[in-house]
Amino acid sequence: MKKALILTLALTIIGVTFAQTSTKVFESSKLNSKRTLKIHLPKNYDPSSNLKYPLVFVFDADYLFEPVVGQTKFQSYFDEMPGSIIVGVVQGNERVYDSFFDDVTGLPLESGARFFEFVGQELIPYLDSKYKTSDFRVAVGHNIMGNFINSFMLKDKPLFHAYVNLSPDLKGSMGDNIVHRLSNARSEFFYYMATSTDDKRMLHETIMETNGKIKQIENTNVTYYFDEFKDESHYTLVTGAISRAFDKIFELYKPLQEKELKEKVLPYEGTLDKYLVDRYKKIEDRFGIVKPIAEEEFQKVVAVAEEREDLESLEKLGKLANKEYPESMLGDYYLAQHAEKIGKPKKAVKFYEEALLLDATTSITYEDVSLKLQEIKATLEEQDIEDPDLEGEGAEILTEELTEGVAVEGSTED
Repeated sequence: MKKALILTLALTIIGVTFAQTSTKVFESSKLNSKRTLKIHLPKNYDPSSNLKYPLVFVFDADYLFEPVVGQTKFQSYFDEMPGSIIVGVVQGNERVYDSFFDDVTGLPLESGARFFEFVGQELIPYLDSKYKTSDFRVAVGHNIMGNFINSFMLKDKPLFHAYVNLSPDLKGSMGDNIVHRLSNARSEFFYYMATSTDDKRMLHETIMETNGKIKQIENTNVTYYFDEFKDESHYTLVTGAISRAFDKIFELYKPLQEKELKEKVLPYEGTLDKYLVDRYKKIEDRFGIVKPIAEEEFQKVVAVAEEREDLESLEKLGKLANKEYPESMLGDYYLAQHAEKIGKPKKAVKFYEEALLLDATTSITYEDVSLKLQEIKATLEEQDIEDPDLEGEGAEILTEELTEGVAVEGSTED
């Protein structure tokens, strides 16, 4: 019975996992044929929700789809990138025709041009209408399809915002086309390219030459990353390159890191609540994702405010936390700290008492607040400290407040 239960549970978990991935046969008028799509939806995907997700489009889904899905699931689990909709086209024997190119320009030609139109004019519009896609799209291509995906970047209105070129087989003048496009880009581009010391020789030479030219580009609209892996083949470099590409493309989405705290937050000219708000607004503008400011982010930025001895930022971060998390004690706790630091202990008492009526956080407990409250009240009793904020309220009321016990609502002792 026990074994049967374990087996049932295992099959249920597997079923849930695979339920996120499906296949679909898409009939194309451009190709006059049917194509199989692989589609992976993020965990907890809800078609009725207002949440939207970046679209990661994978060419050569026969072998490249699963590595991409695996990496996105891994990185999104640790909040290193947003959950994304992954769609791949199974190309199989059609790959040669899909990638057909002009020998001089390296651009899609004939059957390659038809496949290009199929993706841009049929498939992407269909996916945008069918699924909760944001405006941010990523193209992933390997070898000859790495060459192919660059064609979308050359359009007046590029179809994708980020390009992951895994050991691309750059044909004709495609390398120069890429350099020219990135040099003159007027909208934001993310461009990643990878090769290896043990890559195919001709590919490696062309990629290195193109990389040298791209590195010379000075365009603030372009974010370029390049990797030359050691001792990896044309095929084994793929998994590491996918990981690196997503790590760089979605760097802004990741939680605040020590480097950003030191180099950007600490010297920021202005109050730090504005830095946080602007950072999350950039995430929304870039990826089309509304992401709440994490409690951990507040903790990190408050620590920087304390390092800067920036009391104005501490107060404004408390107000922002109250706005973001009205049911949490986080904001009132920071406001109480601010009141303490500016010499208004009775105002701090008020905020701490209000905090005790709200939900505890992962880092601030009812016990923490209760102890702080008792310490301040004891100090007030001993020193008879006057608080200009509470002048005129009457000595009798003050005495009564200071002698009352601390009621900790919602604690585990109740």
